[in-house]
Amino acid sequence: MASADMAAAQKWVDSEFQPSTLTKDQQMKEMEWFIKAAAPFKGMSIKVVSETIPTHEYESKTLTKAFEEITGIKVTHDLIQEGDVIEKLQTQWQSGENIYDAYINDSDLIGTHMRYGFVVPLSDWMSGEGKDVTLPTLDIDDFIGKSFTTGPDGKLYQLPDQQFANLYWFRYDWFQRADLKKKFKDKYGYELGVPVNWSAYEDIAEFFSNDVKEIDGTVVYGHNDYGKKAPDLGWRFTDAWLSMAGEGDKGVPNGKPVDEWGIRVDGCTPVGASVSRGGGANSPAAKYALTKYMDWLRKYAPPGALGMDFYQYLPFLAKGNVAQQIFWYTAFTATMVEPGPTVNADGTPKWRMAPSPHGPYWEEGMKLGYQDAGSWTLMKSTPVDRRKAAWLFAQFTVSKTVDAKKSHVGLTFVRDSTVKHASFTERAPKLGGLVEFYRSPARVSWTPTGTNVPDYPKLAQLWWQNIGEAVAGEVSVDRAMDNLAREMDRVMERIARSGAQKECGPKLNEEKDPAYWYAQPGEPKPKLANEKPKGETVDYDKLIQAWREGRVK
Repeated sequence: MASADMAAAQKWVDSEFQPSTLTKDQQMKEMEWFIKAAAPFKGMSIKVVSETIPTHEYESKTLTKAFEEITGIKVTHDLIQEGDVIEKLQTQWQSGENIYDAYINDSDLIGTHMRYGFVVPLSDWMSGEGKDVTLPTLDIDDFIGKSFTTGPDGKLYQLPDQQFANLYWFRYDWFQRADLKKKFKDKYGYELGVPVNWSAYEDIAEFFSNDVKEIDGTVVYGHNDYGKKAPDLGWRFTDAWLSMAGEGDKGVPNGKPVDEWGIRVDGCTPVGASVSRGGGANSPAAKYALTKYMDWLRKYAPPGALGMDFYQYLPFLAKGNVAQQIFWYTAFTATMVEPGPTVNADGTPKWRMAPSPHGPYWEEGMKLGYQDAGSWTLMKSTPVDRRKAAWLFAQFTVSKTVDAKKSHVGLTFVRDSTVKHASFTERAPKLGGLVEFYRSPARVSWTPTGTNVPDYPKLAQLWWQNIGEAVAGEVSVDRAMDNLAREMDRVMERIARSGAQKECGPKLNEEKDPAYWYAQPGEPKPKLANEKPKGETVDYDKLIQAWREGRVK
């Protein structure tokens, strides 16, 4: 082993990879293993790809450089939009051409990957062909998103690289003001606090938009969202909006037999999305979810929100004129702790994050929100030597040597040991509840799209197209969700006819009168007589204390 390689490793361990959950000696032992395992591939150039978020920017700019200096393997890590990542992935599996040597793509594709057979099951790879390049200290059980990337067959298909939840965001400083608290309680009869249910969220949205109206000379809004008919409108819904309302069955990481997309499975076989087939995509809970989204967007969001896409609406929170947002990705924590209108002079945020409120159809035991888990994925069409070199880089980016520092940069935790590290205890007061959330038992209720979805790319595009029509006023809510469910069934029918997915491929139920399914336990649930029960809130500081003590709430 070249002393230059070890010297390079020592330089990076000393200058960049701190803090770490390992001692420096342990870090150097990991680096020594990487140098030896990478020796056959020294001088090779490989290409990997991911979406563009701060975590992946750090990998692309810093970790590729470190990896090359330490192992001699040159990595080009492309950063592109999430939709483009999926497109490249589809092109590679359809053509067999090796476009990239490894992909970081969302674990939302787990149902796609395990059914089509284009990806390498990592469980088989790590114990077989890739055993000689699998890090002995990888410690799969330390990954908090392991269940998200495991198929019904018990095999691990993807390795989490970063993950972030969709949580409730609010202006803690405004919610603490005695005058606003009194005014709210006088009007609604309960305390201004973190909303437990959608009724309270709606009351708070109305209160800030229509009663408070202005704080410190700035016009304020009780809600923030986006409504432009574009692909990112689909994420707004497939990222568990229906499950937050209460569509789906109990169970984590996803409801069984009906998941948050409304797809029913029999065992691992998708049998329908429409209520007439036992699904929930056009159930009363799903239609309620779309109705509330549209109402709040029009009544309580900043002007122009209806025409904004995902990227355009983000800056509103940092401007300091929004009281709360029901649906906020924690991936943006890193940009929300910079000095500005929502951060105090001492660096502590004026805002906090908390659990998402749930709709009236939700029941204890159901998932409560979405978690994005961008995960390393290896393709069978990638030549084995290139696949091995890419697997080394993938493991390097999530190794215990590197992970704590990477997590401080991107704040997208994947390892339990990192979440519990003392450096995050120290930093927690400046992160608005992020660390407390990831240390709490509550985190298991926030999960990605699961294995019920047989072809994520084909089915996901149906969401924004159909929901976009309702948002634009072209069709009613009922028609939009009925169309969505019907089209999902058609896609699954086509997959079934193609025979491309053998084991666990779709096989649709015969249609029945919806009354039959409403009479069965679980999803689809019949329409509630009262979809707006009394608002319920919880004191944020008591909630955080419960998390610190290891209680869910």
